[in-house]
Amino acid sequence: MKRFEKHIFICENKRDTNNPKTSCGVKGGDKFKQLFKDKLKAKGILADFRPNSCGCLAACEYGPVIVIYPEQVWYGNITENDIDEIIEEHLLNNKIVERLTIKDDRFNKDAK
Repeated sequence: MKRFEKHIFICENKRDTNNPKTSCGVKGGDKFKQLFKDKLKAKGILADFRPNSCGCLAACEYGPVIVIYPEQVWYGNITENDIDEIIEEHLLNNKIVERLTIKDDRFNKDAK
């Protein structure tokens, strides 16, 4: 079986809506896995890229959050409208979508 080129980890954590910390699932992240799957399938590339649901990524203030591996690129405040751009630019063309990256050294693999 062929290994996936990239994994897309999508935070679907849901906290109570009254929690001041909020959560990605409450902000819409709970729908992103299926959207990624549908869009990748429509392009005929679902076998190459794996959307994965995950729990809290500890970046709640930037939610909804996704992380793409193996590059370890963290994207925050994602909307449904950003998914096509992430697929085209990052997954297919290996270009990071800078405007969507989390600008916080805690999520930067090159930070010391």
